[in-house]
Amino acid sequence: MKVALTRKKMTSSGLLSGERRFVSLPVTDFQRTKRQLLTWAVSDGPDAAGVPIFCFLDNQGYPEGIAPGVECVLAAGVRDSCEATAGLAFLRLKKWASERREWLFGHFAYDLAAETEPGSDGSPSKPDRIGFPDLFFFIPQILIELSLTVIRIGCFEGDGETIWRQILKIPVNGVPGGGGGSIPPFVARFTPDEYRERVARLQRHMLRGDCYEVNFCQEFYSQPADLDVLAAWWSLSQASPNPFSCFYRVNGSYLLCASPERYLKKTGNQLVSQPVKGTSARYPGHPAADSASARDLFHSAKDRSENVMVVDLVRNDLSKICLPGSVRVEELYGIYPFPQVFQMISTITGTFSPNLHWTDAIRETFPMGSMTGAPKHRVIALIDQYERSRRGIFSGAVGYVSPWGDFDFNVVIRSLLYNRDSRHLSYQVGSGITFYSIPEAEYEECGIKARGILKALGAS
Repeated sequence: MKVALTRKKMTSSGLLSGERRFVSLPVTDFQRTKRQLLTWAVSDGPDAAGVPIFCFLDNQGYPEGIAPGVECVLAAGVRDSCEATAGLAFLRLKKWASERREWLFGHFAYDLAAETEPGSDGSPSKPDRIGFPDLFFFIPQILIELSLTVIRIGCFEGDGETIWRQILKIPVNGVPGGGGGSIPPFVARFTPDEYRERVARLQRHMLRGDCYEVNFCQEFYSQPADLDVLAAWWSLSQASPNPFSCFYRVNGSYLLCASPERYLKKTGNQLVSQPVKGTSARYPGHPAADSASARDLFHSAKDRSENVMVVDLVRNDLSKICLPGSVRVEELYGIYPFPQVFQMISTITGTFSPNLHWTDAIRETFPMGSMTGAPKHRVIALIDQYERSRRGIFSGAVGYVSPWGDFDFNVVIRSLLYNRDSRHLSYQVGSGITFYSIPEAEYEECGIKARGILKALGAS
């Protein structure tokens, strides 16, 4: 059993390397600068940006094998953008991106399943309460990379030194806790009995041979909620630091994401997917119980079954876009520790076909198998039939694309979603349902996955 227990801080090799318009400046206090940087981006004021669209990606100091290779990057403001709804979204993005050689940041919402699996009857039939577009990418006006010792700032208008002076003027009096704002108690879309009944119905589908595994999710919501989004982000970062963390705003819609999972990464002609399937609780302060939990997860027949089914699904997806014979499982059943949970992670790689555009890699593999199930085509329809909430950006992907077509995208899980205008605050959690799943245990797993969010909001 492999248990990777080491988290380390890294100095970035430079996500923005070679860009002549960037200035590099020394950093003496990384954590303070990070707080100043985000406060500058989010807040209004004479020395703040207060931009309506930004994307902040933070690897929280995890090693590059399971995290992006850059410590922190902030894309702020919009120079150009592409927004689309499911239907011809990927074609529109491909045309738009092919005409530009810039850094791109943005997201793919789960609802694009209606486009990538058009015969699944998976079109969303529920209201959209958060309001993120199905697809949105933008070229930022300002792009900032922060490492332990250096901040690199680039902009199309103005200069990096002026922005740096503005950032340094931002006061920081410590990191707020408790989420901030006024948040009514969360309400579940399912009662425990209703949840168990839905799981039983999904298992009857499995008995009939309709599917083998379904990622079944449920929403917990609070409304009307007045969330201090910046305070909530800091609190979530403290409570649940994870390698694919993301703080993302598109106008009135906010994503506060503490994801441990990579969806897909492209470096040159190499693709890497790292699906997460299998979860067990952490026991801080109790080393024996903590080690036993990791060991039990590694040997769990149920979790291994889920994991290998998703691995096979990912292998099949990658085989559509990779050179014949190049798709390989580099690691199977790896056990990795995160603040609240151990996760079972497998790594699959392949050599991307040289005649394809980077958008083709997403179109042929989206939505990711870890958030759907097997066979993907059928379970997307079952998800829409049995879940009560529209997923939207939840179980979609957020990330970046380089000017030369490399990319890295997360899986949007362990996240708070907030619409400032409607004051709707929610989080969704799920688990992989198989024929051998115990409904009570699956419901308990959802609670384990929500611990970081609730802790960040002062609810546990």
